Amino acid sequence: MSRICQITGKKVSIGNNVSHSKRRTKREFVPNLRIKRFWFEEEKCFISLKVSAAGIRTINKIGLKKALEKAITKGFI
Repeated sequence: MSRICQITGKKVSIGNNVSHSKRRTKREFVPNLRIKRFWFEEEKCFISLKVSAAGIRTINKIGLKKALEKAITKGFI
């Protein structure tokens, strides 16, 4: 399973751990993903999506149908 949000497209990014002596070692910044079920009113069924916390807020703000349409047009789903 890849670590990509299906609504916002957030994925793992790479950066550095920086110690007190300014030594740099590679690390990953992982998005806050959850597998969550949403009730899709138009189809009268549940849909399971892997979404970040920002994706959940987006769905609450604009609605599930619009969020899914945007994700499909951007190619996240």
